[in-house]
Amino acid sequence: MEVLEVTHTSENSSASDKIKVALAQIAPVWLKREATLQKVLDAVELAGKQDCQLVAFGETLVPGYPFWIERTDGARFNDPKQKAMYARFLDQGVVIEEGHLDAVCAMAKKHSISVYLGVMERAANRSGHSLYCTLVYIDQNGEIGSVHRKLQPSYAERLAWAPGDGNGLRVHPLGRFTVGGLNCAENWMPLSRVALYAQGEDLHVAVWPGGLRNTEDPTRFVAKESRSYVLSVSGLMRTSDFPEDTPELAEILEGSSEFLADGGSCIAAPDGSWIVEPQVGRELLITAELDHAMVRAERQLFDPTGHYSRPDVTRLVVDRKRQQLADFVDS
Repeated sequence: MEVLEVTHTSENSSASDKIKVALAQIAPVWLKREATLQKVLDAVELAGKQDCQLVAFGETLVPGYPFWIERTDGARFNDPKQKAMYARFLDQGVVIEEGHLDAVCAMAKKHSISVYLGVMERAANRSGHSLYCTLVYIDQNGEIGSVHRKLQPSYAERLAWAPGDGNGLRVHPLGRFTVGGLNCAENWMPLSRVALYAQGEDLHVAVWPGGLRNTEDPTRFVAKESRSYVLSVSGLMRTSDFPEDTPELAEILEGSSEFLADGGSCIAAPDGSWIVEPQVGRELLITAELDHAMVRAERQLFDPTGHYSRPDVTRLVVDRKRQQLADFVDS
Protein backbone atom coordinates (compact mmCIF):
# COMPACT_ATOMS: atom_id res chain seq x y z
CA MET A 1 0.00 0.00 0.00
CA GLU A 2 1.24 3.50 -0.84
CA VAL A 3 2.19 5.62 2.19
CA LEU A 4 1.81 9.43 2.24
CA GLU A 5 3.65 10.99 5.19
CA VAL A 6 3.47 14.58 6.48
CA THR A 7 4.50 16.47 9.62
CA HIS A 8 2.69 19.32 11.38
CA THR A 9 4.68 20.53 14.38
CA SER A 10 6.02 23.82 15.70
CA GLU A 11 9.66 24.62 16.37
CA ASN A 12 9.08 24.98 20.11
CA SER A 13 7.02 21.86 20.74
CA SER A 14 8.26 19.12 23.02
CA ALA A 15 8.46 15.43 22.21
CA SER A 16 5.60 14.73 24.62
CA ASP A 17 3.32 17.01 22.55
CA LYS A 18 3.68 14.92 19.41
CA ILE A 19 1.81 11.88 18.18
CA LYS A 20 1.78 10.15 14.82
CA VAL A 21 -1.54 9.11 13.31
CA ALA A 22 -2.60 7.16 10.23
CA LEU A 23 -5.64 7.22 7.96
CA ALA A 24 -6.20 3.95 6.09
CA GLN A 25 -8.14 4.70 2.92
CA ILE A 26 -8.92 1.20 1.66
CA ALA A 27 -11.74 -0.64 -0.08
CA PRO A 28 -13.58 -3.53 1.54
CA VAL A 29 -13.90 -6.96 0.04
CA TRP A 30 -17.57 -6.16 -0.23
CA LEU A 31 -19.95 -8.25 1.89
CA LYS A 32 -17.08 -10.51 2.95
CA ARG A 33 -16.31 -9.88 6.62
CA GLU A 34 -13.25 -12.07 7.09
CA ALA A 35 -11.53 -11.02 3.87
CA THR A 36 -12.11 -7.35 4.71
CA LEU A 37 -10.82 -7.85 8.25
CA GLN A 38 -7.61 -9.26 6.76
CA LYS A 39 -7.14 -6.00 4.85
CA VAL A 40 -7.74 -4.13 8.11
CA LEU A 41 -5.11 -6.24 9.89
CA ASP A 42 -2.60 -5.57 7.13
CA ALA A 43 -3.21 -1.81 7.41
CA VAL A 44 -2.96 -1.82 11.21
CA GLU A 45 0.34 -3.68 10.97
CA LEU A 46 1.66 -1.24 8.36
CA ALA A 47 0.65 1.75 10.51
CA GLY A 48 2.29 0.10 13.52
CA LYS A 49 5.53 -0.35 11.59
CA GLN A 50 5.34 3.37 10.73
CA ASP A 51 5.39 4.06 14.52
CA CYS A 52 1.84 5.47 14.53
CA GLN A 53 -0.14 5.71 17.78
CA LEU A 54 -3.54 5.71 16.03
CA VAL A 55 -4.96 4.33 12.79
CA ALA A 56 -8.51 5.02 11.59
CA PHE A 57 -10.70 3.42 8.91
CA GLY A 58 -13.85 4.49 7.04
CA GLU A 59 -17.51 4.11 7.92
CA THR A 60 -18.79 0.50 7.96
CA LEU A 61 -15.68 -0.62 6.12
CA VAL A 62 -16.36 -4.10 7.51
CA PRO A 63 -18.06 -5.63 5.53
CA GLY A 64 -18.87 -2.56 3.40
CA TYR A 65 -21.38 0.23 2.87
CA PRO A 66 -24.91 -0.74 1.64
CA PHE A 67 -24.41 0.58 -1.88
CA TRP A 68 -27.05 -1.76 -3.27
CA ILE A 69 -30.05 0.10 -1.76
CA GLU A 70 -30.15 3.16 -3.99
CA ARG A 71 -29.13 1.18 -7.09
CA THR A 72 -31.60 -1.75 -6.91
CA ASP A 73 -34.96 -0.14 -6.05
CA GLY A 74 -34.23 -0.65 -2.36
CA ALA A 75 -37.44 0.97 -1.07
CA ARG A 76 -39.71 -1.61 -2.69
CA PHE A 77 -41.80 -3.09 0.14
CA ASN A 78 -41.67 -6.82 0.96
CA ASP A 79 -39.54 -7.44 -2.09
CA PRO A 80 -37.80 -10.85 -2.27
CA LYS A 81 -34.65 -9.37 -3.82
CA GLN A 82 -34.29 -6.73 -1.13
CA LYS A 83 -34.91 -9.24 1.64
CA ALA A 84 -32.27 -11.56 0.20
CA MET A 85 -29.73 -8.72 0.01
CA TYR A 86 -30.43 -7.74 3.61
CA ALA A 87 -30.04 -11.35 4.72
CA ARG A 88 -26.62 -11.50 3.02
CA PHE A 89 -25.60 -8.19 4.61
CA LEU A 90 -26.78 -9.38 8.03
CA ASP A 91 -24.90 -12.65 7.73
CA GLN A 92 -21.62 -10.79 7.15
CA GLY A 93 -22.16 -8.32 9.99
CA VAL A 94 -19.77 -7.90 12.90
CA VAL A 95 -20.85 -9.46 16.20
CA ILE A 96 -18.39 -8.12 18.75
CA GLU A 97 -19.53 -10.60 21.40
CA GLU A 98 -18.61 -13.50 19.11
CA GLY A 99 -15.01 -12.29 18.86
CA HIS A 100 -15.10 -11.02 15.28
CA LEU A 101 -12.72 -8.18 16.23
CA ASP A 102 -10.39 -10.23 18.43
CA ALA A 103 -7.64 -10.37 15.78
CA VAL A 104 -7.77 -6.60 15.34
CA CYS A 105 -7.51 -6.16 19.11
CA ALA A 106 -4.50 -8.49 19.18
CA MET A 107 -2.81 -6.59 16.34
CA ALA A 108 -3.43 -3.29 18.12
CA LYS A 109 -1.82 -4.67 21.27
CA LYS A 110 1.12 -6.11 19.32
CA HIS A 111 1.99 -2.70 17.87
CA SER A 112 0.75 -0.54 20.80
CA ILE A 113 -1.53 1.32 18.41
CA SER A 114 -5.10 2.51 18.88
CA VAL A 115 -7.70 1.81 16.19
CA TYR A 116 -10.92 3.51 15.11
CA LEU A 117 -12.76 1.02 12.92
CA GLY A 118 -16.09 1.45 11.15
CA VAL A 119 -18.16 -1.72 11.16
CA MET A 120 -21.67 -2.79 10.32
CA GLU A 121 -22.61 -4.22 13.72
CA ARG A 122 -25.06 -7.05 14.25
CA ALA A 123 -26.02 -6.02 17.77
CA ALA A 124 -26.44 -8.94 20.16
CA ASN A 125 -28.43 -6.91 22.69
CA ARG A 126 -30.97 -5.85 20.03
CA SER A 127 -32.05 -9.33 18.86
CA GLY A 128 -28.98 -9.98 16.72
CA HIS A 129 -30.99 -9.39 13.56
CA SER A 130 -30.85 -5.61 13.27
CA LEU A 131 -27.86 -3.71 11.96
CA TYR A 132 -26.05 -0.63 13.23
CA CYS A 133 -23.49 1.64 11.65
CA THR A 134 -20.91 1.42 14.43
CA LEU A 135 -17.57 3.07 15.16
CA VAL A 136 -15.39 0.96 17.46
CA TYR A 137 -12.42 2.33 19.40
CA ILE A 138 -9.70 -0.16 20.36
CA ASP A 139 -6.95 1.16 22.62
CA GLN A 140 -3.21 0.50 22.55
CA ASN A 141 -3.65 -2.43 24.93
CA GLY A 142 -6.06 -4.13 22.53
CA GLU A 143 -9.11 -3.35 24.67
CA ILE A 144 -12.38 -2.08 23.19
CA GLY A 145 -12.96 1.35 24.73
CA SER A 146 -16.22 2.40 23.06
CA VAL A 147 -18.79 1.11 20.59
CA HIS A 148 -20.67 4.02 19.07
CA ARG A 149 -23.81 3.22 17.09
CA LYS A 150 -24.71 5.96 14.61
CA LEU A 151 -27.47 8.08 16.10
CA GLN A 152 -29.35 8.72 12.87
CA PRO A 153 -28.77 6.80 9.65
CA SER A 154 -28.98 9.01 6.57
CA TYR A 155 -31.51 8.73 3.78
CA ALA A 156 -31.32 5.28 2.10
CA GLU A 157 -29.24 3.95 5.01
CA ARG A 158 -32.46 3.82 7.05
CA LEU A 159 -33.54 0.82 4.96
CA ALA A 160 -30.56 -1.14 6.32
CA TRP A 161 -29.53 0.37 9.65
CA ALA A 162 -31.37 1.01 12.91
CA PRO A 163 -30.82 4.28 14.84
CA GLY A 164 -28.24 4.01 17.61
CA ASP A 165 -27.90 5.56 21.06
CA GLY A 166 -25.59 7.77 23.10
CA ASN A 167 -23.61 5.01 24.79
CA GLY A 168 -20.59 5.46 22.53
CA LEU A 169 -20.33 9.24 22.81
CA ARG A 170 -17.04 8.91 24.65
CA VAL A 171 -13.48 10.17 24.32
CA HIS A 172 -10.17 8.47 25.04
CA PRO A 173 -6.71 9.60 26.15
CA LEU A 174 -3.98 9.36 23.52
CA GLY A 175 -0.68 10.87 24.61
CA ARG A 176 -1.34 14.56 25.31
CA PHE A 177 -4.46 14.35 23.15
CA THR A 178 -8.06 13.38 23.85
CA VAL A 179 -9.58 11.58 20.86
CA GLY A 180 -13.21 11.02 19.90
CA GLY A 181 -15.10 10.08 16.76
CA LEU A 182 -18.38 10.25 14.88
CA ASN A 183 -19.91 8.53 11.85
CA CYS A 184 -20.51 10.41 8.61
CA ALA A 185 -23.34 12.99 8.86
CA GLU A 186 -23.14 12.89 12.67
CA ASN A 187 -20.25 15.27 12.09
CA TRP A 188 -22.87 17.79 10.94
CA MET A 189 -24.96 17.30 14.12
CA PRO A 190 -23.98 20.22 16.43
CA LEU A 191 -25.02 18.63 19.72
CA SER A 192 -23.24 15.36 18.94
CA ARG A 193 -20.05 17.30 18.32
CA VAL A 194 -20.52 19.29 21.51
CA ALA A 195 -20.98 16.06 23.50
CA LEU A 196 -17.39 15.19 22.55
CA TYR A 197 -15.98 18.70 22.86
CA ALA A 198 -17.31 18.92 26.41
CA GLN A 199 -15.25 15.87 27.39
CA GLY A 200 -12.04 17.59 26.31
CA GLU A 201 -11.78 16.24 22.77
CA ASP A 202 -8.96 17.88 20.81
CA LEU A 203 -8.39 15.20 18.15
CA HIS A 204 -11.56 14.41 16.23
CA VAL A 205 -11.97 11.39 13.94
CA ALA A 206 -14.73 11.71 11.34
CA VAL A 207 -15.38 8.50 9.37
CA TRP A 208 -17.14 8.40 5.99
CA PRO A 209 -18.08 5.73 3.44
CA GLY A 210 -16.03 7.70 0.92
CA GLY A 211 -16.52 10.82 -1.11
CA LEU A 212 -14.75 14.12 -1.69
CA ARG A 213 -18.17 15.78 -1.55
CA ASN A 214 -18.50 14.55 2.05
CA THR A 215 -15.13 15.54 3.45
CA GLU A 216 -13.94 18.76 1.86
CA ASP A 217 -16.28 21.12 3.76
CA PRO A 218 -16.97 19.66 7.25
CA THR A 219 -13.35 18.65 7.94
CA ARG A 220 -12.09 22.23 8.00
CA PHE A 221 -15.29 23.60 9.55
CA VAL A 222 -15.21 21.20 12.52
CA ALA A 223 -11.50 21.87 13.02
CA LYS A 224 -12.06 25.61 13.15
CA GLU A 225 -15.16 25.32 15.35
CA SER A 226 -13.53 23.00 17.86
CA ARG A 227 -9.94 24.29 17.52
CA SER A 228 -8.91 20.64 17.24
CA TYR A 229 -7.16 18.46 14.73
CA VAL A 230 -9.72 16.67 12.53
CA LEU A 231 -8.99 13.43 10.70
CA SER A 232 -11.55 12.60 8.02
CA VAL A 233 -11.03 9.03 6.92
CA SER A 234 -12.97 7.51 4.07
CA GLY A 235 -13.48 4.19 2.45
CA LEU A 236 -13.04 3.60 -1.25
CA MET A 237 -15.24 1.66 -3.66
CA ARG A 238 -14.39 1.19 -7.31
CA THR A 239 -16.49 -0.92 -9.64
CA SER A 240 -13.53 -3.31 -9.82
CA ASP A 241 -13.64 -3.79 -6.02
CA PHE A 242 -16.90 -5.77 -6.07
CA PRO A 243 -16.32 -9.54 -5.89
CA GLU A 244 -17.58 -11.43 -8.94
CA ASP A 245 -20.09 -13.37 -6.82
CA THR A 246 -21.78 -10.21 -5.50
CA PRO A 247 -25.59 -10.65 -5.66
CA GLU A 248 -27.33 -8.37 -8.18
CA LEU A 249 -23.93 -7.12 -9.33
CA ALA A 250 -25.02 -6.14 -12.84
CA GLU A 251 -27.84 -3.99 -11.49
CA ILE A 252 -25.62 -2.41 -8.83
CA LEU A 253 -23.04 -1.39 -11.43
CA GLU A 254 -25.47 -0.41 -14.21
CA GLY A 255 -24.81 3.19 -15.24
CA SER A 256 -22.11 3.58 -12.61
CA SER A 257 -18.98 5.65 -13.01
CA GLU A 258 -15.63 4.16 -11.99
CA PHE A 259 -16.21 5.11 -8.33
CA LEU A 260 -19.15 4.53 -6.04
CA ALA A 261 -16.95 6.06 -3.31
CA ASP A 262 -13.81 7.95 -4.32
CA GLY A 263 -12.14 8.39 -0.93
CA GLY A 264 -11.48 11.97 0.13
CA SER A 265 -9.49 11.27 3.32
CA CYS A 266 -7.83 14.39 4.70
CA ILE A 267 -6.49 16.15 7.81
CA ALA A 268 -7.19 19.68 9.03
CA ALA A 269 -5.24 21.65 11.64
CA PRO A 270 -6.79 23.39 14.68
CA ASP A 271 -6.92 26.68 12.74
CA GLY A 272 -8.90 25.05 9.91
CA SER A 273 -6.02 24.93 7.45
CA TRP A 274 -5.20 21.80 5.47
CA ILE A 275 -2.42 19.51 6.61
CA VAL A 276 -3.40 16.91 4.02
CA GLU A 277 -5.90 17.92 1.36
CA PRO A 278 -8.50 15.32 0.36
CA GLN A 279 -6.95 12.32 -1.37
CA VAL A 280 -9.13 10.61 -3.96
CA GLY A 281 -9.11 7.59 -6.20
CA ARG A 282 -6.54 5.28 -4.62
CA GLU A 283 -5.84 3.09 -1.64
CA LEU A 284 -3.19 4.56 0.62
CA LEU A 285 -2.06 5.04 4.19
CA ILE A 286 -1.78 8.70 5.17
CA THR A 287 0.46 9.33 8.18
CA ALA A 288 0.97 12.62 9.98
CA GLU A 289 2.79 13.84 13.06
CA LEU A 290 0.57 16.17 15.06
CA ASP A 291 1.49 18.70 17.74
CA HIS A 292 -0.68 19.30 20.80
CA ALA A 293 0.97 22.69 21.36
CA MET A 294 -0.94 23.93 18.32
CA VAL A 295 -4.25 22.94 19.91
CA ARG A 296 -3.37 24.88 23.04
CA ALA A 297 -2.37 27.92 21.02
CA GLU A 298 -5.69 28.01 19.14
CA ARG A 299 -7.73 27.56 22.33
CA GLN A 300 -6.35 30.92 23.59
CA LEU A 301 -8.82 32.67 21.30
CA PHE A 302 -11.73 30.25 21.39
CA ASP A 303 -12.59 27.17 23.46
CA PRO A 304 -16.18 26.17 22.63
CA THR A 305 -16.93 24.27 25.84
CA GLY A 306 -14.43 26.10 28.05
CA HIS A 307 -13.96 29.86 28.42
CA TYR A 308 -16.17 30.55 25.39
CA SER A 309 -19.22 28.76 26.79
CA ARG A 310 -22.02 29.86 29.10
CA PRO A 311 -23.31 26.80 30.99
CA ASP A 312 -25.40 29.11 33.17
CA VAL A 313 -27.42 29.91 30.04
CA THR A 314 -27.21 26.87 27.71
CA ARG A 315 -26.35 23.29 28.63
CA LEU A 316 -26.42 19.89 26.92
CA VAL A 317 -27.81 16.72 28.51
CA VAL A 318 -26.45 13.46 27.05
CA ASP A 319 -28.09 10.10 27.81
CA ARG A 320 -25.37 7.45 27.49
CA LYS A 321 -27.41 4.44 28.59
CA ARG A 322 -27.21 1.55 26.12
CA GLN A 323 -30.72 1.18 24.73
CA GLN A 324 -32.36 -2.23 24.87
CA LEU A 325 -35.96 -3.40 24.81
CA ALA A 326 -36.08 -5.57 27.91
CA ASP A 327 -34.48 -5.56 31.34
CA PHE A 328 -34.64 -9.00 32.93
CA VAL A 329 -34.70 -9.35 36.69
CA ASP A 330 -34.01 -12.89 37.87
CA SER A 331 -34.17 -14.14 41.41
